[in-house]
Amino acid sequence: MSWFESLILGLVQGLTEFLPVSSSAHLRLTAAFSGWHDPGAAFTAITQIGTEAAVLIYFRKDIGRIISAWCRSLFDKAMRSDHDAQMGWLVIVGSIPIGVLGLTLKDQIEGPFRDLRVTATMLIVVGIVIGIADRLAARDEQGGRHRAPKQRKTLEDLSAKDGLIYGLCQACALIPGVSRSGATISGGLFMGYKREAAARYSFLLAMPAVLASGAFETKDALESDHVAWGPTMFATVIAFASGYAVIAWFMKFISTKSFMPFVYYRVALGIVVIALVTAGVLSPHAAESAG
Repeated sequence: MSWFESLILGLVQGLTEFLPVSSSAHLRLTAAFSGWHDPGAAFTAITQIGTEAAVLIYFRKDIGRIISAWCRSLFDKAMRSDHDAQMGWLVIVGSIPIGVLGLTLKDQIEGPFRDLRVTATMLIVVGIVIGIADRLAARDEQGGRHRAPKQRKTLEDLSAKDGLIYGLCQACALIPGVSRSGATISGGLFMGYKREAAARYSFLLAMPAVLASGAFETKDALESDHVAWGPTMFATVIAFASGYAVIAWFMKFISTKSFMPFVYYRVALGIVVIALVTAGVLSPHAAESAG
């Protein structure tokens, strides 16, 4: 991998990680359209550490409160009813599905799931799901001629059951094209949560899974000679900087705007990729990187 490739791929990772468009799909497609080797699942997991570092800094006050309250609740029964302490447990509960499935499906994640036909199909299907969830949320928020606006849930209403459902939605993002934020946010919207609440929990929930995945892939990479460490670390730094800017913008965007632009983009991109693969312009299978 060249330094120029790492710059572009790092930007792509940072710009798309928090948007409901699938960063793993865009890394795969950027390489395919450019004629580069597939950066691979290890590159994706390691550079995601950069974007999660952006989450840690952006939500540092929330995270500090949650960790402090959760730790105190281990020894103080009175703290166990505290919302921040409960949020700590809910993040743990929501992280279980992706942890189990990530280990179970590791070979598929690094192989068959990276087929461009799978990626394109997921872009379209999940795009439609996000669109339906967005319409339902808008209907509740705006009401109608014969119905009043419906109050949607906040994170104060989050239960263990809902946290587990969020976790199952997040686990779907193991398939490139699904989108971690797209799956979890749309899942939250279907369950009746406000857009900001769904996005905030989505970002908090991603941290344990992404950091664990990054550490796991880093350990494997250290034992092999297939990772270009200089370019990969450079891409991780670029992903951190661009990812931080996207979080700040996205949290403001979702408070007043619809997800439909992302839906149209996902569906259009998926159709284009399927057409190019069908025409033989793009190979559906990844060209393995030599490092």
